[in-house]
Amino acid sequence: MQPEPSLLLLVPAYNEEERIGPTLREFAAYFRDHYRGPFKLIVVLNGCRDNTLGVVRDVAKEYFWVGALEFKEPIGKGGALIEGLQLAPLADLIGYVDADGATSPEAYLKLVRLCTDTDCVIGSRWLPGAKLHQSQPWLRRFVSRCFHMIVEVLFGMRIKDTQCPAKVIKRPAIEKVLPRLSAADLAFDVNLLYSLKRAGFSVKEVPTEWTDKAGSKVTKTLFRSSLTMFLSVVRLRLIYSRFYKRLTWLRPLEAWLFMKLRAPAPRREAVTTPDHPEVAATQPIKPG
Repeated sequence: MQPEPSLLLLVPAYNEEERIGPTLREFAAYFRDHYRGPFKLIVVLNGCRDNTLGVVRDVAKEYFWVGALEFKEPIGKGGALIEGLQLAPLADLIGYVDADGATSPEAYLKLVRLCTDTDCVIGSRWLPGAKLHQSQPWLRRFVSRCFHMIVEVLFGMRIKDTQCPAKVIKRPAIEKVLPRLSAADLAFDVNLLYSLKRAGFSVKEVPTEWTDKAGSKVTKTLFRSSLTMFLSVVRLRLIYSRFYKRLTWLRPLEAWLFMKLRAPAPRREAVTTPDHPEVAATQPIKPG
C-alpha cells in the first residue's frame, strides 16, 4: 500500500489541562491506526499557568510521537502557531487543530487526504454539507458572521469560514509565507490564508464536522476578542496596501491598543527559544 506524506499536526494550547488529554489521545491513537505515513503531534504551549505541560508529558509516555514546545510567557494563539510552523521542514504536510477536540480525528484525516492536488485544505462549518453536532451559542455565531463580512469586504477571499481551526498546508507553501505571518491573535487564520492566496497558492475549502465544546475562552471574552480581531484584520489590510510604509508613526499606537485589550501584540521578529524544546529537528516524525 502506498505510504502517505509525513504529517506534522500542531495544537496551540493556553491553560488546557482539563480538555487537552482526551484530544491528544484520540488523535494519537486514531492516526496510528488509520494513517499510513509518518506522523508527529506537537502541542505549542502559550504561557500556560496550569498543568497543561504535565498532561502532554503523560500522553507522550504512551505515544512517543506526541511532543511539546513551551513558551513561558503568553504569545497568543497566532504566535504559538507561528512558532510551531517553524518546524515545517520536518514534514510534507503541516496542519493544526484546537485543543478542545471540536474537530474529530476522523474529520481531520479527511482534510489531510484531500491535500493532494491543492496547496491548502481548510475545514468549513458554513458550507453546505457541514455537520454541526453541537452549534456555537447564537451570539458567537452572529459575531462570527459579522466578522466574516468584514473579512470579505477587506480581502475578498471568498472563503466562508476563515476561522475554523482545522487546516492542512503543504510544506513549500508554509515556508514561502511564514515570513509574512505576524498576527499573534485569533486573526492569524486570515493572515495565513490571505498570504497563501497572494503568493499564488491554491486554497480549497470543504465542509467538515464540528462539535462546539464547553469552556471556550473566546466565548468568555467575546467583546474583547472580537475588537482585537477587528483591529488586527484592519492592520493586515493596511500592511498589504501601498500606504503602510507611510504609517510607521502609528506603530506605538498599535502597540498601545493591543496592550489595552490584553491581546498579543503583532509579531515583528521570532520569539526566543522555547523553554522546553521537547521536539528536536533530528527527531523522526514516525509513529510506532
